Amino acid sequence: MPSTVLVGTQWGDEGKGKITDLIASHYDYVVRYQGGNNAGHTVVHGDTKLALHLMPSGVMYENATPVIGNGVVVDPGALVKEMAMLQAEGVSCDNLKISCNAHLIMPYHKDLDGADEKVLGKNSIGTTKRGIGPCYQDKAARKGIRVQDLMDEKIFRLKLEAALAQKNPILDKIYGLHTYTVEEICDEYLPYARILAPFMAETTQLLNEAKRAGKNILFEGAQATMLDIDHGTYPYVTSSSCSSGGAPIGTGVGAMAIGKVIGIMKAYTTRVGGGPFPTEQRFPENGGVGEEAETGEALCAIGHEYGVTTGRKRRCGWLDLVIGKYAVDVNGLTDIALTKLDVLSEFDTIKVCVAYEHEGKRYDYCPMQQSVLFHAKPIYEELPGWKGVDISECRTFEELPENAQRYIEYVEEFVGAPITMISVAPERDATIYRNWSFEY
Repeated sequence: MPSTVLVGTQWGDEGKGKITDLIASHYDYVVRYQGGNNAGHTVVHGDTKLALHLMPSGVMYENATPVIGNGVVVDPGALVKEMAMLQAEGVSCDNLKISCNAHLIMPYHKDLDGADEKVLGKNSIGTTKRGIGPCYQDKAARKGIRVQDLMDEKIFRLKLEAALAQKNPILDKIYGLHTYTVEEICDEYLPYARILAPFMAETTQLLNEAKRAGKNILFEGAQATMLDIDHGTYPYVTSSSCSSGGAPIGTGVGAMAIGKVIGIMKAYTTRVGGGPFPTEQRFPENGGVGEEAETGEALCAIGHEYGVTTGRKRRCGWLDLVIGKYAVDVNGLTDIALTKLDVLSEFDTIKVCVAYEHEGKRYDYCPMQQSVLFHAKPIYEELPGWKGVDISECRTFEELPENAQRYIEYVEEFVGAPITMISVAPERDATIYRNWSFEY
């Protein structure tokens, strides 16, 4: 069957890990195509929850080959540590394939990432400070060091020497930070080469041969549509193409091979870090009062909204259907997986944002002007809730309360894509399949 892309439709943390966990067993390859260890996916192994930051979720399945594509930036130390964690939990990493062309996150990338955020102060973007942005900067400037370079000590040293000639003066003169020697970094990084060498592969060739052989490929996005470097809320975005269009670029598999694009949409909206968030229900510490503060606190507490990678409290708000419709268009969604519907069981009525208002003008679409989106006021429709009804045991659409059914139908009609999977509790089997099929 044609390949599938799995992508977040909001600002991340929509529950991609659970949906991947549900469908990955039907695929022969599960491929990360962008981002780095700034992502966080929670997967379940037996009775244990595991947090994956760089490893494709397909590692959890014996039938699936996990692949780190060329569009990913790799912190080798973080990857080796994650592999050790998985192996200690009884999860084999033997089938892992790493693209020779993926770029390496270096120690100075992490230093520069943290220093840049500190200088920005209250205007900081809210990065994880793990070197993702500076690594992509070097990639775009054609000054990056790739995984394949790590496998050739002579080339690695030459490229590292050239990089440090540029980075050390910046670290020292501009930020007053520690500088590096070639030997210092080689002592840390060359041992990683011996560990990772068996997993190196020409992944573009591997995946295209798999496609020709009729194998099933799942492309797994890391962040989400509104964090896309081109289509997100710039500059409060990540540094890669995390919408569905990034899958062909980040793997070398042609776009015509993709037949299904599944968008993961939380039943409300969350965001980590800075940037515009029109439907945000601010916490008291951020200036929220009354109903706004109560709603934000309730969504955070009931939804356990804390970042997998950072542990930071997520900003929370009502579902933004303007962004949902935008995500359908940008990604070409064929299906939507709606997650955390059970969290809304707390509310008598539920708001959904259907448009924005700014300086007397109504916006029925996502405005690209940064100043408009920053100051946009949400225009809400209020829908009846199903407060107090436990939906965690529902396994068919018809078993849901009528108001929950109406909520789902309202959302899919507004955004223009069918909701074919509905998560009603954290457990793996707490999922409703609705007109769902692996056929295209």
